[in-house]
Formats: sequence, structure tokens, C-alpha cells
Amino acid sequence: MNTQATPSPQFYLTAPAVCPYLPGEMERKVFTHLVGARAAEMNDLLTQGGFRRSQNIAYRPACESCRACISVRILAHEFEPVRSMKRVLATNRDVIATVYPAQPSTEQFSLFRRYLDDRHQRGGMSDMSALDYAIMVEDTHVNTRIIEYRRREPGSGISVEPKGELLAVALTDMMSDGLSMVYSFFNPEYEKRSLGTFMILDHIARTRTLGLPHVYLGYWVKGSAKMGYKTRFQPQEHLTPRGWEIFDPATDI
Repeated sequence: MNTQATPSPQFYLTAPAVCPYLPGEMERKVFTHLVGARAAEMNDLLTQGGFRRSQNIAYRPACESCRACISVRILAHEFEPVRSMKRVLATNRDVIATVYPAQPSTEQFSLFRRYLDDRHQRGGMSDMSALDYAIMVEDTHVNTRIIEYRRREPGSGISVEPKGELLAVALTDMMSDGLSMVYSFFNPEYEKRSLGTFMILDHIARTRTLGLPHVYLGYWVKGSAKMGYKTRFQPQEHLTPRGWEIFDPATDI
């Protein structure tokens, strides 16, 4: 009988770097590699413990003087869209979403570059090449999918492959307790469509259809204006030192 123990993941700590969210702060991360036969299981456990996945790395903040980054997950079965979200759903009723294996395309990368050039000109991803994008999508040892959102055209639903204009893309991990939105991007010219909000609403609906409880949104950074949208999707839980707890926006100061 083989009694050899399964190797435990090894964790590492990054060097301090300038925080991309809060001025004057420095960030550090603890990380491990998600590879091998247990990668999907480890991704589930680590995501539930506040980690995020980037390619074959799972990481979480380990900053010395700041605790602003808080893991967020939406309670899918209890979620009810507010009036503004219902308007977003109505505006995008002409959008078709199709799920594919985690494989990049030239069309996706073209949209990705338009999004970065408009929204993240000075970010750490601003100089990503087609190869970098392909690695971001393909370098996964877990159950990852690409969801493409296209404008419906005449004849859509007849062809196996929708051919309408590509409006948005989500890279999503399929987990045992829900969906984790790893990264998403969209055509910035369609600001009135609120495509970022629409993709989250679509993930909530998909999670409910799967009979699973959670949509993981990554980190909400208290004090960062560009992360404020994440708290609009209620009810949701935040990971605290006491575990996952319901977040009450009315008590947040």
C-alpha cells in the first residue's frame, strides 16, 4: 500500500511594490503555484480562503500596514437586481453569450487591447502583447472557460457559432461552489450598455442555473473609487478574520 503523503503547496512572498489602488501604500502578496492533478481542488479551497488566480498562480495580499483588500462573493440565490440593473438587462437583451474552452482568439485580443488602451493606459497590463494575452487565457490547470458576449444579428441561433459583433469577454473559473470571475473586458465605446455590470448579472444567473451559491468578484479595495462597483451587488459576503460575513453597506464608513 502506498502511504506517501500528498505534497502540500509551497507558499512564497513577493517583494514590496507600489500599490496600484491606494496612493502612498506598498503591496506584498503571498502566492503558490496551481499545477498538477490537485490544481482544481486547491483553486477551490484557496479561492474560498481569499486567494485569486492569475494564470497558474494563486495569490492574496499580504501587505504589512494595510488591510484594504477584501474578498467579495455574491450570494447568487438571494440576489435581486435593483432598478438600474434591470435597465442594464433590458438594454442588453440583444446580446448572446456563448461559453467556450479557455482558448484565445485574435478577435478577443483586439477587443482586449481596445479596453486596455482606454481604461488601463498606465497599469501593469498596459503593454501586454498577443502572446501575453494567450498565456493569460491558456495557462490554467483548473476548469476555466471563456464567455463571449456578442450582439445578436439576423439568423443568430441558427448558426452554431454566433457571428455578431464581439462586445465583451469574461475569463471564468468553474468551481465547486460557484463561478469566479478571473478577468473581464469590454468595448469601451458602448458605455451606455454598462457591459461590466451586465457580465456580473449574467454570471449570477448562470450560477443560479447551476444550483451553486456564489459568484466570486475578487477584491473590493476600500477607499478605491474604481472598485466601488463591487458592493452594488447585494447581498454579498466579505471575508473577515472571523470568516465570510454578510456585508451591510449601511454600516460601512
